[in-house]
Parts: sequence; C-alpha cells; structure tokens
Amino acid sequence: MTRSRPQNTYDHRLRALVRRTGDVTVATDLGVPRSTAAGWLRKPSRVTFTVEALSLNEQDLQAEVLHLRRRIRKLRAIVSMQVAVLRALDVDPGRRRVPSGGAKSRLLRAIDRASEALSFRSTIRVLRLSSSRYRAGRRAERGCDLDDHASCPKSSPHRLTPEEIRTIGDMVTSRKYRHVPTGLLAILAQRMGRVFASPTTWRKLVRERGWRRPRLRVHPAQPKVGIRSSRPNETWHIDTTVIRLLDGTRAYVHALIDNFSRRILSWRVAERFDPGNTVAVLLEASRSSRNEPPPTVVADSGVENVNDPVDELIDSGLLTRVLAMTELKFSNSMIEAWWRTLKHQWLFLNTLDSVKKVKRLVKFYVTEHNQRLPHSAFRGQTPDEMYFGRGRDVPAALATAKWAARQDRLATNRSQSCPVCDPGP
Repeated sequence: MTRSRPQNTYDHRLRALVRRTGDVTVATDLGVPRSTAAGWLRKPSRVTFTVEALSLNEQDLQAEVLHLRRRIRKLRAIVSMQVAVLRALDVDPGRRRVPSGGAKSRLLRAIDRASEALSFRSTIRVLRLSSSRYRAGRRAERGCDLDDHASCPKSSPHRLTPEEIRTIGDMVTSRKYRHVPTGLLAILAQRMGRVFASPTTWRKLVRERGWRRPRLRVHPAQPKVGIRSSRPNETWHIDTTVIRLLDGTRAYVHALIDNFSRRILSWRVAERFDPGNTVAVLLEASRSSRNEPPPTVVADSGVENVNDPVDELIDSGLLTRVLAMTELKFSNSMIEAWWRTLKHQWLFLNTLDSVKKVKRLVKFYVTEHNQRLPHSAFRGQTPDEMYFGRGRDVPAALATAKWAARQDRLATNRSQSCPVCDPGP
C-alpha cells in the first residue's frame, strides 16, 4: 500500500504578501514551488482565523456566530429575491446583449467585486455568462469602446461614419435650415459637399434618433373653434365634391350640412356638373325651416354656388349667403370634413363603377350618419337627435349605464375564485 505524500503548509501572511504584490519570487526565494505560488494568485483568498479571533471567550464567540448567521440569512433572502426578479423578467446576460457601454462597465466591476469572495468560474456561472464574452468586454474596455454597434465598420464599409451622422444631426436641428424640408435638406447637403446620403437615410436617422426640427409656429395664432350655431337651421354649409369612377368618368356629389346638429339636410348625386343641383339641394333643405328665420348658407365662391339661379333664390329672402374666406374669417371646413369621412371611410372601400352605385352608397352613409352614428361632440347623441331635440336624455342615460356596467363588472370579478384565494375543502 502506497502512502500519500504529506502536503506542505505555508504561513498565511506569505500567501497574502504574494497576492498583494503579485510577485511569486517572494515565495520561490523561500523554497515555495512556483506552481504553488502561482496558484495563490489564481485562487481567491481564504479566510484565516488568527489567534486574536480564537482569544474571544465562549459567550462573545457564540454571539458573533449568531450575528453572522442572521446576516447570512438576510443576504440569502436578498439574493433569492434578485434572482427571482431576473428570471421573471427573463433577464439572461448569456442570451441577451448589453448594448450600453455604461451597463457593461458596471457589470464588469460587479464581477471584479464578486471575485473577492467567489472564484471566477463560479461568478460567470451565476450570471450565465461565457468567459469569451467576459474577455471580449475586457478588451473593449481597454479600448474605451464598450458600446455595441449595429455592424462592424470593416464588414459594412458603406454605412455612414460617426462624423457624417453628427453633421446630419446638426443640420436637421439647426435653425438655419428650419425652412428646408428634410428631403431637400439631404440634397442641399450634397450640393454643399457635406454629406452624401439619400433622403431616405436622413428620414430614418431623424426617426430613430428622435431629432426635432425647430419649427414651432409663432404667428398667427391658429383658430381652434370655427362657426358654432346655437340652434338648428341657423347656419348651413354647402359644397360639391367630385368622385372619379373606374371608367374615367366623374360623379358630382352635392350636400348641405347643418352647423348645429351636423345633420345632412339634403344631398344629390349627378352625372354632370350643373349649378341647378345646388338650387335643388337648397330648396329641399329649406322646406324644414319655413317657420324659422332664414338660414345663413356658408359656401365657397365656386360657380355652382355663385350663379343666376342661386342668386334669385337668395334675393327671394328664403336664404342668406356668406362666401367662405371672403366675408367670413373661417373656411367652409365642416362640410369639407364630412367629405373626407364619406370618401375615406366608406366610398373608397367599394368599387365605384357607376353613378348609380355612388348614389346608393351615399344614400346608405347619409342614413347611417344622421340616424345611427353618435357624434363625439354631442356626448353620444346622433345628428338626428340633435336636430329634432329628441336626445336630451341620452348623455345622462349613458352615464347611468356606464356606472351600472362598472358595478356589474366589480361584482362579477369579485365573485370569481381561483385555487389560490379559494382552495376549497
């Protein structure tokens, strides 16, 4: 039976001196093998109990042990919570990159501090970090460039240089070029010989980096509220729009909207442009306001609104007329907004192949707009309810129903149970 060679022991102060100085010759000169001295540098330092610690009496030693045990329990609880949070948030440095250089630097410093109590292998195993990534971070730290890049400049030599990106940022945010659109600014930079990049690249950088162009409106103050009537049939808005069909022909849509209720009072679809359609629309709408003061019709100065038949109708006293942007500060925006809604939310969703189909589609949407769709400005009331005064109780009814639905939701959710809050028998 072979006997094992006895292991040599060395003074702890010699090990501490080698670690502090980093010079193994301090130990080798005293007969310590070089491999042993090199191992002292690689391995973490061990806690050494000296005579001073052993000189404590039994009561003080037990008190210190209890204190250290409580501290260890607290630290284990804190570490367990931190690990649980990291796993719940799916934070894994081994699978996710840390693009920020500051975050990488903090992580490397934490590894250095942990190496005083743990071995290097144990530290990176806890972080699920490979040694190659750790060494790559160390090399980048020595080069003062810890930030991640989208691609390597050598493998993607066509990408913009940092100096070109700074130049683009300076020109985009400069007040000197605030009057130049971004696309033209890219071409202007090429004419000036500063940056040769496409307008698409400029817009991408503006969007990704959040650059804001100094274009705060100063003068004049933009009006927020236009004409607002106090009763139905006080102010009307009339206009004509053109719908291009699939065969290249056109359909002309005439409509008149009430300012107070946003109700479409009358409309007409025609195959050809005829000023007589405007007169027909006005006459049809005027039948509902014969016992009231004459409504004021807001119209633009187009030939369909300013002609002999319309002038005769105005001169008869049945209506009064105001030309938008001429006798009025505000434009004819209410009917223009309805045109946009009619086209983009309904007409353009269908195949417009004939005037007859356009007429059928407009009829459907006018009925929906007047009778079924609530208007956001009227707290849930439809234009018909506002025009005829039938929806005064709608806002209160909606508020009551909303409160009742909230109570039902609370009761339903509170009546639910799960195996945690109601484990059962």
